[in-house]
Amino acid sequence: MCRIFATQDPASYALVARALRLNGHTTSIRLEAAYWTILDEIAATEGLTTPRFIGKLYDEVLGWHGEVANFTSMLRVTCTLYLRMAGRGAPGGVAEPAAARQNHAVVT
Repeated sequence: MCRIFATQDPASYALVARALRLNGHTTSIRLEAAYWTILDEIAATEGLTTPRFIGKLYDEVLGWHGEVANFTSMLRVTCTLYLRMAGRGAPGGVAEPAAARQNHAVVT
């Protein structure tokens, strides 16, 4: 099993920085390339560009928690949650689109 992890392409875990606007300020976020790929997929599922999705997520975290502590780590966990949701039998192995989740309760 370790071979699966040990032989992965080093480009997948290379750090990639992207500049975007959060709360009206331009900032740079550094994540491993694999996380950017997942965030791009989540954003597309939501019908948004990746910068717009991340900005919307940032604003929602502010609304829920009043601050955003360690946003980069939160993005990594977001990717993990997305993959877990996709693995739980959503049609086609993809997490539900936003429109299908509108009436679902959020469990924290």
